[in-house]
Amino acid sequence: MIRAVFFSVCLFAAAANSTFAQAPPPAAPAEAPAAREWQSLSPEQQHLLQSYQDKWNTLPPERQQALAKGSQRWLSMTPEERSSAQQRFGQWRSMPPEQRQELRNRWQQYKSLPPEQQQRVRQSFQRFRQMPPEQRSELRKQWRQMSPEQRRSVIRQAPPPRSR
Repeated sequence: MIRAVFFSVCLFAAAANSTFAQAPPPAAPAEAPAAREWQSLSPEQQHLLQSYQDKWNTLPPERQQALAKGSQRWLSMTPEERSSAQQRFGQWRSMPPEQRQELRNRWQQYKSLPPEQQQRVRQSFQRFRQMPPEQRSELRKQWRQMSPEQRRSVIRQAPPPRSR
């Protein structure tokens, strides 16, 4: 059991680790999002985004869409979810820029995986999070002590995660 979970965690780490992830496929040309009018936002969204009101029309359409989507998501959260999101945002802002960029890169690598692989990564991560903290620490320690070749070997030997 421990070995299977360890392999699953290793698979997750490898999928997220830039040294093992394959280059993402070339992006298909996407249509540029249309500009979003300030007036098209709900009053609640306008209140949340009031600091952007004066410069809204100068923002790129992609940024306008992202802000509109983010504000809508925020409005749909429970108070507990908002508190958790604020805490994660604080952690994000306290990271050095290099670490944030590495996480962005890993996220893009994850998003470039086929859906089945993404599902396996999510399942492995959930099993990892359910482990006692001491066990997670031990697995992390073992993983960090491995050479890249040892890590690749562990990943190749890993059985596929069980379906739920």
